[in-house]
Amino acid sequence: MKIVDVRSYTLKSPLGDQGFYASQESFSERSSCLVRIETDTGLVGWGEGGLWGAPEPVAAMIDHVLTPRIIGHNPLHMDVIWERLYAHIRDWGRQGTAVEAISGVDIACWDIAGQALQQPIHALLGGAYRDRVQSYATGGYYKGGPERWADTGLLKEEVARHLDNGFRALKIKVGLLSVAEDLARVKAARQVLDECAPSGTRFPYMVDANHAYPPHIAITVGRGLEEEGVLWFEEPVIPEDRKGYRQVAETLDVAIAAGECEHTRYCFRDLILDGCIDIAQPDICGTGGISEAVKIATLARTFGVQVIPHVWGSGIALAAALHFIASLPPSPHSANPLPALNEPMLEFDRNPNPLRDTLLRDPIALEDDGTVRIPQGPGLGISVDEDVVAQFGPK
Repeated sequence: MKIVDVRSYTLKSPLGDQGFYASQESFSERSSCLVRIETDTGLVGWGEGGLWGAPEPVAAMIDHVLTPRIIGHNPLHMDVIWERLYAHIRDWGRQGTAVEAISGVDIACWDIAGQALQQPIHALLGGAYRDRVQSYATGGYYKGGPERWADTGLLKEEVARHLDNGFRALKIKVGLLSVAEDLARVKAARQVLDECAPSGTRFPYMVDANHAYPPHIAITVGRGLEEEGVLWFEEPVIPEDRKGYRQVAETLDVAIAAGECEHTRYCFRDLILDGCIDIAQPDICGTGGISEAVKIATLARTFGVQVIPHVWGSGIALAAALHFIASLPPSPHSANPLPALNEPMLEFDRNPNPLRDTLLRDPIALEDDGTVRIPQGPGLGISVDEDVVAQFGPK
């Protein structure tokens, strides 16, 4: 089998008045860079590269740098392809766009491999520990104009809506407002979660700062999160500040999570060995694809660090994450694995995204009990609607 064609697609969907803010950026559109790989047998694999930035640089990297180096190669030789591509970009692209592009190519090769062998990707990874995974709603962004960002009533309505839709775990944002205003939002969301939880239980609750704080402020915020029983504090400081991460992790009792801004096992090696994190969050579309995510997971477990991947993107990104999560063992093992304690969870973004909701002919959906089923078809187990690709592609 040989690769005979590689095509990238830059998709964009403007959000209009549904736009929202995190601590670093406003989101006025949703975008994705997809890659389609075709073989001489007629098999076609799909992948996705990049997180939320402009998709054009990733597409250019695929088209002009990676494609000439994989045409004619066997897509089932995923590790060989990955290592050769990474060796080519090592001198100038160890992080960022180049690795994001490799991620998309790698996912597409795994999709082809599963189809060729008539097996889902999770079977090729060694098998599935679960056929469904508990999900958590990623929400609680800042919406409306600045005058509404601190509106706890608006946040409470959103949290209640997620719970009504079946979610039993939640992550919200901090970092755009003052410490006092953001902690008020944290407290308001916790109030709704506790009101809706069965007696004697608490729903898992996480908070994400998108690296908004210097270490000393992150510690102040973290103490407030501890009071509300927050399970993990995500990206408290900038990803370059390993010393700051270690300072925060050593000072606080709340678990520290990070990894969406990291690329390849080498970055995660440094995070782990420097004592920066309790939870590793590789994004499969950014960190190097499925091949690299598996290596990161093995490295993390070796040092007692939990793995709960970051997920942000189209239905392809969701499907890739689900296969990866299916293959993760409970860490550590117990007779009764519990989500977010020793069982991985699926991050299920709840912000507007037509590329997530309409790209697949059979969209990935939430079950009534808050779980999401692992695709069981060959490869990614999905069918991409190419009419939707055309709809959101360049006009």
